[in-house]
Amino acid sequence: MLTAVCGINWGDEGKGRMVDLLSDGYDIVCRYQGGNNAGHTVINGMGKFILNLLPSGILRESVVNVLGPGMVIDIKHLCEEMGRLRAKGIKITPKNLKISDRAVITMPYHVLLDCLEEDRLAGKKFGSTRRGIAPAYADRYMKKCFRMGELLYPDLLREKIADIVEWKNLTVAGGYHAAPVTVEEVEEYFKTYGEPLKEYITDTGVYLNEAHKAGKNILFEAQLGALRDVDLGILPYTSSSPTIAAYAPIGAGAPNLKLDKSIGVMKAYSTCVGEGPFVAEYFGEKAEQLREAGGEYGAATGRPRRVGPFDAVASKYGVRCQGADEIALTKLDVLSGHREIEICTAYELRGKILHEFPDPNVLDQCKPVFETVKGWNCDISGCRKLSDLPKEAVEYIRLLGKLCECNITCVSVGAERDEIIRME
Repeated sequence: MLTAVCGINWGDEGKGRMVDLLSDGYDIVCRYQGGNNAGHTVINGMGKFILNLLPSGILRESVVNVLGPGMVIDIKHLCEEMGRLRAKGIKITPKNLKISDRAVITMPYHVLLDCLEEDRLAGKKFGSTRRGIAPAYADRYMKKCFRMGELLYPDLLREKIADIVEWKNLTVAGGYHAAPVTVEEVEEYFKTYGEPLKEYITDTGVYLNEAHKAGKNILFEAQLGALRDVDLGILPYTSSSPTIAAYAPIGAGAPNLKLDKSIGVMKAYSTCVGEGPFVAEYFGEKAEQLREAGGEYGAATGRPRRVGPFDAVASKYGVRCQGADEIALTKLDVLSGHREIEICTAYELRGKILHEFPDPNVLDQCKPVFETVKGWNCDISGCRKLSDLPKEAVEYIRLLGKLCECNITCVSVGAERDEIIRME
């Protein structure tokens, strides 16, 4: 079984929590895009974990975890993340972590350029996490990057460093007038953070193909959501990589493999970190109450998430982009204190009602059309079966599935592994 777990909206839907739950039935969990610009928060019997680069399967000792060639990897951050997990008793060895030799390395100068550009844009900034992701992907497409496999060939790497540094300083020093990058600092970066990772580097395409032939179950873990996809999202307020399920085998290094299932993850309401249009956004006290109830702060940045009611227009679009076969709905329990619940069922653009997600260029001109349904106004965190839920909660779940045109198959009513309801 080859399954992708992907985000339906703007990211932060609870994918890490679902991967942690589902990984019990899989042999391999593979991250296939992005870098350390987003985080997956997982809470289980061992504690609370925030993962930026490592797949959520790393928390299960029997699972092999893969960082695919579609990723950009900040090797300093990765070393530190591995160290934090080991300090909590998580075993990480070359047997359960494999890093693609073709994954691009996020360099310190990528982080610098990301920050310099956001500062230059000021009020017109894109809302970057300032972790160097866009500059790293830009260099990848310019074919002027370092890849993980090059760490295994220090003589060839040394020759390349001087050429890359000379080219990069045309921008760093010549364009932004910042202190130039030096060959020595790049060499030191690779020595300090590259050396400890050498034994984990491999051809993940070969590994995944052999695993597939052996009948292993593979789970592909995405970062962010459909609306942050570089091709289909709300450009320019997107990530710099494909976040959609269809990219999973490619970004994992095994484009010949075919997905059997795409599981979309979405919240029972809407959240968004960063800049860009967010049609159904709440403001003021309404927003603060929902944000506090859901603990809506970015796992990677700590930034307060923008919040709003469930957005059926954006979610239906996200389901289509992800080719979702089924939906996992998260954080239903957060809405327990509401007697009435709003849902954004359409957008209004210049007097016209829209039920399909429009061109991102006009999203700022769209107004939300809200409908109100009855809430359940009681604690549901102890529910474990569909029959335990109040009928208003069941009706809300069914309505969201209908609006998104996709079946909701499981619902989380809390952050722990067992706080889940399988739909009947």
